[in-house]
Amino acid sequence: MGEISIKISISDRIYPLKVNMEEEEIVRRAAKIINERIKEYQENYAVRDKQDLLSMAVLHYATAVLKAENNVQNQDNQLSEKVEELDVLLSNFFKK
Repeated sequence: MGEISIKISISDRIYPLKVNMEEEEIVRRAAKIINERIKEYQENYAVRDKQDLLSMAVLHYATAVLKAENNVQNQDNQLSEKVEELDVLLSNFFKK
């Protein structure tokens, strides 16, 4: 799949990007979500500086990503523990 050039608007600034064709929709959705978050902060807080609003949005999404990564890691650890338990049970069963 080839790369395409697109223009994304975030906080009233245009960013030209090259993305894989299959990523285009995801990048456009991400930009839309970021803009919606910025608009929400602008409406609900006394912050008007675009840089501050953008920083707040980035902090929001970075926190969400870290929480998701932590959840995945915890699930992986739980799965590993269950697999080890199953291995012990099966090993004991077949030793009999």
